[in-house]
Amino acid sequence: MAEKTDPPVILGHNLWGTLTHHCGSDLHHHDVSFTFVPPHAPECSVQNSFVCCRIYMDYNATTPVDPEVVRVITDALTDAWGNPSSNYLPGLKARDIIYYSRDTIARMVGGKAADIIFTSGGTEANNLVFHTAVEHFRKSKTSAQGDMNSEQLNGSGSLPHIIISSVEHDSIKLTAKHLLKEGKADVTFVPVSKVTGRVEVEDVIAAIRPTTCLVSIMLANNETGIIMPIKDICHRVREVNKQRAASAPRILLHTDAAQAIGKIRVDAHELGVDYITIVGHKFYGPRIGALFVNDPGTTTPVYPLFFGGGQERNFRPGYDMVYCVVGFYAAELVSLNLAEYEAHFLDIRCYLEQKLLAVFGRDKINFNSHFPGSDILPNTCNVSILGRGLQGRRVLSTCRRLLASVGAACHSDRGDQPSHILLSCGIPYHVAANALRISVGRCTSREDVDIVVEDLRDSVEQLERMN
Repeated sequence: MAEKTDPPVILGHNLWGTLTHHCGSDLHHHDVSFTFVPPHAPECSVQNSFVCCRIYMDYNATTPVDPEVVRVITDALTDAWGNPSSNYLPGLKARDIIYYSRDTIARMVGGKAADIIFTSGGTEANNLVFHTAVEHFRKSKTSAQGDMNSEQLNGSGSLPHIIISSVEHDSIKLTAKHLLKEGKADVTFVPVSKVTGRVEVEDVIAAIRPTTCLVSIMLANNETGIIMPIKDICHRVREVNKQRAASAPRILLHTDAAQAIGKIRVDAHELGVDYITIVGHKFYGPRIGALFVNDPGTTTPVYPLFFGGGQERNFRPGYDMVYCVVGFYAAELVSLNLAEYEAHFLDIRCYLEQKLLAVFGRDKINFNSHFPGSDILPNTCNVSILGRGLQGRRVLSTCRRLLASVGAACHSDRGDQPSHILLSCGIPYHVAANALRISVGRCTSREDVDIVVEDLRDSVEQLERMN
């Protein structure tokens, strides 16, 4: 791995030591002398101690917290307990942690510290984007139409229009459905192609209306791993924005990058988006979120969901949970080691697919993420073992070693019903019902793969004897 830099916010000296006093926002760094002692625990010890004799391969659902991140969180709990809005030492140390974490996340996605707004998680970040888009549309229409009353504004054809894909995470899909049900927005659910498994650029552009105010398409799907053509979508939508009348609302561009960050390169300016949703627990950090906004409040609007003490520049009031925010040191690890992580993921996933084919044969295996012309996340293998009675849930419940899933954790209550995402991609019902989502992590080894494939073989043989 690349050499790790020492984060300047972890407290290795006397909390009441000397510092240069500064006041102001956490967007301005303080000259507080911090040191960091890297932990000596092996990186993979978290997984290995997680469950003895079981092999975890559900990294798209969540990841263990990296031992280095555990260390910085522990130090913050001990030494940075102060109110970050205060001007004495404990508060200034907490404020510096927030500054450093904000800057670290920004560098990971190609932005600057001021572009980052901390949230409780990805769900809140996604809701904040949708709320902002609707509010921005309303205020733009009010400004353009002068004193038009609310009844006129809410009349036919004046509702804000939102475009999402048919395979979004529930925090996008259900938010859009709620706005639709409440009569606050019109929504178009663009289907994915049954040929490529992804949203096609032309289908998004064809869905645009004069009242379209937001296009929100995930960067990578959490079940199939398919990477969406966000850069091309954004380029085309920006061309549409240039051609729009001055009175028409600008189309805002958002991508939920929860599944992509930590696995592939994500750069806000290369993609051309206005907003990026970031989720810490998907890349070995704690359960906390952030929203990248391109120049929030100036170039790109942000309207708060709630109101309070003015934290996060009033975009997201409420005191930051410093001990979680510092866990975004995980972003530093991504920035330093992404190339190595990505190469490892790809090597292990390819080895897994080769072993599955070798053990079960091509006639019994269907890779549900393999679509012509589409790229997939390097760590994600969505596979069906074909045969009667081999539904994914039954296979996993019979396995003695493998810990994986049949799809998104938020759909874990659907029983043996196949994933709607796979069905949307054109996977036949009987194949989708047998799907397993196996997602590998930084510590997954070829030896782990050998054990897991043998475990799957034994489970399938047991189920076939029972049929």
